[in-house]
Amino acid sequence: MKNLIILGGGESGVGAAILGKDKGWNVFLSDSGQIAPRYREMLDKEGIEWEEGHHSMDRIMAADEVVKSPGIPPTAPPVVAVTEKGIPVVSEIEFAGRYTDARMVCITGSNGKTTTTLLTYHMLRKAGLDVGLAGNVGKSLALQVAREPHEVYVIELSSFQLENMYRFHANIAMILNITPDHLDRYEYKMQNYVNAKFRILNNLTPRDAFIYWQDDPVIKAQMERVTTEASLYPFAEHHEDGTAAWVDDEGTLCVDAPAEHLRMPRAELSLNGLHNLYNSMAAALTGCIMDIRKEDIREALSDFEGVEHRLERCGTVNGVVWINDSKATNVNSTWYALESMPKGVVLILGGKDKGNDYNEILPLVKEKVKAIVCMGKDNSKLMDFFGGQVAELRDTHSLEDAVAACAELAKPGDTVLLSPCCASFDLFKSYEDRGRQFKEAVSRIKN
Repeated sequence: MKNLIILGGGESGVGAAILGKDKGWNVFLSDSGQIAPRYREMLDKEGIEWEEGHHSMDRIMAADEVVKSPGIPPTAPPVVAVTEKGIPVVSEIEFAGRYTDARMVCITGSNGKTTTTLLTYHMLRKAGLDVGLAGNVGKSLALQVAREPHEVYVIELSSFQLENMYRFHANIAMILNITPDHLDRYEYKMQNYVNAKFRILNNLTPRDAFIYWQDDPVIKAQMERVTTEASLYPFAEHHEDGTAAWVDDEGTLCVDAPAEHLRMPRAELSLNGLHNLYNSMAAALTGCIMDIRKEDIREALSDFEGVEHRLERCGTVNGVVWINDSKATNVNSTWYALESMPKGVVLILGGKDKGNDYNEILPLVKEKVKAIVCMGKDNSKLMDFFGGQVAELRDTHSLEDAVAACAELAKPGDTVLLSPCCASFDLFKSYEDRGRQFKEAVSRIKN
């Protein structure tokens, strides 16, 4: 019996462990931190051996293969050790893909992945397909393959997951956009990050489809370096030669793909803003490629309720609108948030900087932002960059102080926007934790 070592005891690791056990592997799971109680219970119920708080390197080095959690960097000592020994290291998605013939709709990008993934999943379910949701959202793909198999999976893929995918085959691959993000993981080299994203094209055949934003300069440049056998379906705000989805001069969303020719007034889309227009185009293209009825595509695009922590309205207090955009963990995501805002924004920025360049949002800050409240353990970079760029700039180090500053600065008609540009790990467990705490703080103001 071959030895399968799982590094990381979260959703993906536990799912891979259960699938490995079902497929006859001798499975051992190791996590240097603490495993959540519900995952410990799952492992014990399955009779899978596990450890937490350390790595037993003798066990790990006896592996025939290692499945690594996407959050563990390739520079982590156990990963370096097994790699140097020649032991294969794969992602949970790669491992799960071996054991299913399901159709795979795979979505990546620096921004909009979750919204587009959930919108596409919503559309396919509305059309009556047997579809699972996996990757960065939903349940572990491996666990679903093992215990809840589906005919189609919609999978949100981060660059971290794509790093260790080799033979996995997407039937529909999608890159929404590529802007600087996670550069601390990629030696602060943008090309390394781009290369990771483009791994989603691996193994595409002439029967497959590649959906991408035609006007993204990074994607456009990379397309000159790579080749794919898949059919190309670019989308853009305006029509150009070869564009498969766009908006015409009358404000109609147009999708021309082999199975369907869809027309829908942009005003009927449930999601607002330019970024969400692109997300809707990408999802609609997927529906047309998969031969979904036009009626189901239109209905899904018009009644989708959006994603928590992404431009989520928390309420209006004393004439001030409060918006939770905690999912904006990079500069480009905050650009799209500001693009959709009126003037009079009190903007909350800050967290764990990942090598950010704030010049991208500076024109929109000057146009729309009246005050910036920095919220993080160390705000020095933000304070230096935005000093003199806005009328008010505050330095805070807790959510409570940041919200209090915003309440003082915002006047009736203004918008308080939490769109941090940064990861959350300096003060919070996750962007979800940051967003929920923000909503709770707003709720206390309302009461």
